Amino acid sequence: MSSTIREAELGASASKVTSLPARAAANTPVPQDHRIARNPGMKLDLGFMESMRNVNRPALERRVASLTKRRSIKADNQAAWLLRAVACMDLTTLNSNDTEERVRRLCAKAINPFRRDIVEGLGIAGEIIRPAAVCVYHPFVTTAVEAVRGTGIHVAAVSTAFPHGLAPLSTRLQEIEASVRDGADEIDVVIPRGLVFGAKWRELYNEIVSMRAACGDAHLKVILGTGDLATLRNVMLASMVAMMAGADFIKTSTGKESVNATLPVGLAMVRAIRAYFEETGYLIGFKPAGGISTAKASLDWLVLMKEELGRPWLEPELFRFGASSLLTDIERQLEHHLTGHYSANHRHAMA
Repeated sequence: MSSTIREAELGASASKVTSLPARAAANTPVPQDHRIARNPGMKLDLGFMESMRNVNRPALERRVASLTKRRSIKADNQAAWLLRAVACMDLTTLNSNDTEERVRRLCAKAINPFRRDIVEGLGIAGEIIRPAAVCVYHPFVTTAVEAVRGTGIHVAAVSTAFPHGLAPLSTRLQEIEASVRDGADEIDVVIPRGLVFGAKWRELYNEIVSMRAACGDAHLKVILGTGDLATLRNVMLASMVAMMAGADFIKTSTGKESVNATLPVGLAMVRAIRAYFEETGYLIGFKPAGGISTAKASLDWLVLMKEELGRPWLEPELFRFGASSLLTDIERQLEHHLTGHYSANHRHAMA
């Protein structure tokens, strides 16, 4: 559909489009909400999905290569973009040996992400720049909620038999409900990948609709497990089903697959988000996760979002990194910006 036709349609039915609200500074202290009008979902439209089936991998790879090569962010600008990356981070611990004390340390790092000398050197002592959320397994939700209470940091719980998603649906829904009762205001769910391979779109749609209902007021992030989906066509179609079913965010990976977030996959997903916005007027968030561990990689993702979806998707309401070690490297890069020297990782404490 041409942009001229689309603009004419939007002018004729402006009520379809939800305007962005006025924005406060990132991570404003409580009261804090998600600010963006929630996606109510839509009926499963197989015709719309059919129009999104053709995905040109070489073209996506060329686009990604051009984005990362022609954008060079240096000096103070780089420092500012790295601070933005921190504000869009879900600081995560999803290890089999997690403990309540480790989660408390993670939350302490989220509340004070930078050493004092770095804060003073950058001149941001009066600013509140923190990860948008901490992300933990269900047993640690209560611990995280207590640790970040009053800071404006969200608590995200991975639910629905993470990372495989193969438990009975009733069990997965009960886990969502339990996490919400314990105080999680964001729920990261994982889809059964077999439903995608079997093109069981109605069943997948119905499951995600049930998950959205179980979340209540908590925001729903749907993990596609893109490294397991084999093709970009599967990624595109699964993205569309998740958004039609009411997802607030679509997320690449659990971080447990052999291949996690990659830029071509991310580009396919953000173009699905753009198509959904053009169709419905609702803004859907995007979360790449798994393998994003360097400051350079975070800049590549931020450039992708800015170039493909625009400035609104550089806010934590619409973009998140799922990351555990990324904050350490960003802090090292900020120290290098100030001193000209790289420090050892152990000087930037994590959980």
